[in-house]
Amino acid sequence: MWRRLTLFWRLVTTIVFPLLRLFALPWRKNKRSEENEAPSFPEPVLEFECEGQHEAASGKRAANFDSETFRKRQKYEEEEEEEEEEEEEEFDSREYRVEPTDELYCGYDSTWETEQDRESSFRSSRRVHIEDFHREWYGEYDTLEYVHTYIQWLFPLQEPGMNFEATPLTKEEIDEFLKSSTAKENLLKSYKLMLDFYGIELCDEKTGEVRRAWNWRARFNNLDSHTHNNLRITRILKCLGTLGYHHYQAPLVRFFLEETLVHGELPHVKDSVLNYFLFAVLAKRQRRSLIKFAFLNYDRKDEFVWCPKKIQKLWSKSLRQVSDKKDAPCVEYLECPQ
Repeated sequence: MWRRLTLFWRLVTTIVFPLLRLFALPWRKNKRSEENEAPSFPEPVLEFECEGQHEAASGKRAANFDSETFRKRQKYEEEEEEEEEEEEEEFDSREYRVEPTDELYCGYDSTWETEQDRESSFRSSRRVHIEDFHREWYGEYDTLEYVHTYIQWLFPLQEPGMNFEATPLTKEEIDEFLKSSTAKENLLKSYKLMLDFYGIELCDEKTGEVRRAWNWRARFNNLDSHTHNNLRITRILKCLGTLGYHHYQAPLVRFFLEETLVHGELPHVKDSVLNYFLFAVLAKRQRRSLIKFAFLNYDRKDEFVWCPKKIQKLWSKSLRQVSDKKDAPCVEYLECPQ
């Protein structure tokens, strides 16, 4: 039995195994050649199947992807730029032009200005002469209300304002201004122009006394509803004190104190009168007199904060004494009959 098994095994190893090797050799060669050669798939299948295996194919795919993405992005940006240009052209049309007389127009906001507007505004502002301004702008209330760049030219200060073209005054310029009668006369005309705009008239050029103008009610309504004019008036007061008209300051402030505290007009101007107008007056004696007038005519004296409490007590005491004298009975001495 064992002898037969041994003979069978020798037969298998000497005849069967060599035959198997003989038939398997061509198949293995073909297999190796297939592994060494790239398959001839269509290009789209090649890009997918050979991902991560063939650097050349991957690079080509990446290049194709990047170029396609770039073209799409470039096309999108071009379309977006065209839309923006169309929108800009729409905003630049006459339909979107805003006049200074618009109720909510603001000269500090350039959102609705075109380049042509800015250039023409700059050129016109440079060409206007002070005499032309006084002649052409007097009584033009809408223009004076909604244009915000002229006030710095008419009433210059040593501090910067909202108009970057109007540079602050220098000490040398102030000295030259005070020597020039023409310059001082032009400042007086500018002052009268603005007083008229606010419904006020200058009734004495020597003392600076002012009073209500004939159109005061309409102009007061405008002044009270456009509170940026409070800043303008503060500037005017400071300029008067700097450029030779300091004696005009107190009469104008007294006028506003009477209108707000005594007559009850201009409620939206009242705080500015007390906080700013009063303290723009350079003459200390006049300023003290104005503060006293404000205190005596202030409704709630316990809320008055524009002078020390000690001063308020002195004024309150003198006020009571005057009141007591007025309330004292009048005694008549009659001559007794004989």
